[in-house]
Amino acid sequence: MLPITYAIRNLFRDPGRLLQTVGGSALVVLLVIAATALNHGMEQLLQASGSSKNVILVGTGSEESVERSEVHLDAEAAAATAVPGLAQPLGNTAASGEIVYMAPLRIPGGKEEPSLLRGVTEKALLVHNRVRILEGAFPRPGQVMVGRLLHRRFGVPARDLSPGRLVSFGNDEFTISGVFEATGTVLESEAWFDRNDLASLTQRDTLSAVYLRLDDGEFDDAHVFTLQRNDLELSAIREDLYYDKLSSFYAPVRAMIWITTALVAAGALFGGLNTLYAAFASRIREMATLQCIGYTRRSLLLSFIQESLLATLSGSLLAFIVALILLDGLNLPFSLGTFTIELTPRIILTGLATGIALGTIGTLPPALRCLQPTLPVALRSS
Repeated sequence: MLPITYAIRNLFRDPGRLLQTVGGSALVVLLVIAATALNHGMEQLLQASGSSKNVILVGTGSEESVERSEVHLDAEAAAATAVPGLAQPLGNTAASGEIVYMAPLRIPGGKEEPSLLRGVTEKALLVHNRVRILEGAFPRPGQVMVGRLLHRRFGVPARDLSPGRLVSFGNDEFTISGVFEATGTVLESEAWFDRNDLASLTQRDTLSAVYLRLDDGEFDDAHVFTLQRNDLELSAIREDLYYDKLSSFYAPVRAMIWITTALVAAGALFGGLNTLYAAFASRIREMATLQCIGYTRRSLLLSFIQESLLATLSGSLLAFIVALILLDGLNLPFSLGTFTIELTPRIILTGLATGIALGTIGTLPPALRCLQPTLPVALRSS
């Protein structure tokens, strides 16, 4: 077998080709890392947002969208008293009637972005138990409490949406009363209003949904309640299943990310193959000479793969460095919230596997073509 130093020396015989190979492999690996991280981040956000202990009561026929749902105001009190086994922290039943509304929110300076607005009472904290108020207080009439990542949607620093600042909805201004976190959920990109304020602004006399938190009760208890109260026209759905359905709704978006990545990566890959074909074609006589002095074609093929792996793994290392600097920890907003890109071990292994595949599978066609001619033909080649 040829020594590894032979492959290393051949890498630097043509610096231009080396740069093309390293750059092309870095681009492909970086695209795969970015696509995997984007899909993983969006999916994890939606999965983490739902709790198996929470049940959402929505209007019949609106099981796939809380925003389109309408629930009678009486449903909150009726569910709180009739559904057995609800959590009762500090003696308060964990049942929260809420208004969920998607509308443009404006910050000082005139910047306006579609945001998810939630009209709540203090009972919302009993149901959404991941919510922690970081600064300020729960909103009162004329106030709004914002998630810690809402500023990302507007592309402004966090201080621009700190307590005491103003935001506008419609023709009304609201003072930010506090900032809250709900780690890993879509709630961190929402704005929470006093429920009566949001009901007045949106001119509605109904709720969007009633959120229940179970203790020793089961989902079937809430489902039976909806069947018994036909007058309220309710449907029950577990919160985690609701977000699973939303994740399925965004599946075409994730598919488009992969398709775009595949198209760009294919262009870089074919460009790299052309470079390898040209480079290996000029070494046919060299390979024939090595065979004459005793090296087998298998050894020469392994040397080609070693040489290519050194280049593609160097490109993979470059891609990891760029991803670590530019992507890791990056918060990206989408319609429901903001998700964070994290370079998990699974994503890193995916990028590494891509680099190895480029250096092995991608090398085989040009290498086999270089080794295909018989010795007499190869020795006479120019």
